[in-house]
Amino acid sequence: MSTEKKKPAQGPGPGGPEPVPGLPLSGTPSAPGITLLPTAGRAAPERADAARNRRKILDAAARIVAEVGPEAVTMNQVAHASGIGVGTVYRRFGDVSQLLWALLDDRERQFQEAYMGGPPPLGPGAPADERLHAFLDALVDRVIEQRELLLAAQAAAPSARYTSGAYLAMHTHVALLLSRMRPEANGALLAHLLLAPFSPSLMHHLSVERELSAEELKAGLNALLNLGE
Repeated sequence: MSTEKKKPAQGPGPGGPEPVPGLPLSGTPSAPGITLLPTAGRAAPERADAARNRRKILDAAARIVAEVGPEAVTMNQVAHASGIGVGTVYRRFGDVSQLLWALLDDRERQFQEAYMGGPPPLGPGAPADERLHAFLDALVDRVIEQRELLLAAQAAAPSARYTSGAYLAMHTHVALLLSRMRPEANGALLAHLLLAPFSPSLMHHLSVERELSAEELKAGLNALLNLGE
């Protein structure tokens, strides 16, 4: 019997997806309002017409949230804006809280697809430092776009951000990039510190109360990354 030890599996090449553990889709909240940040995983297969209706409903909900905020969203509004019958909207999502949960999860899926397997520099194929800068820039845009929903989630469960599948996937990704850039550093710790500014409450304070633009926030984060150079 051979006593040779198996070598640990190597990370993917520059053209492959990131090795992020499977992230099961969380259940819907049991009480009104978003109770936890969503996790992102594989969606169940859908018929083509059902998938089209789901896309129309979620896109309509996103437009309404951007215009009036999540607290003012109603199922009737979403049905009218999407051109889908209100009965179908209720059957598909149950109530407003579950619809908002699905919307947040949908946007997280899209973001994960971009940074795990999309084109470089955000996706695989670019040097680690370029990917990290692209990731932070894209995360600024995402947090600002979803600010109201993320704030509602944070207010309902402040500590859930750090145990959600969405955060764990981002942390794994950032830690991996940092380990390639600085093999001697504690990549896991640095990843937490780099993601800390993306707390929804801080991003709301900076972008709304301090009126900083997305470009100013991106420049600040890039300056922070370069402080140690």
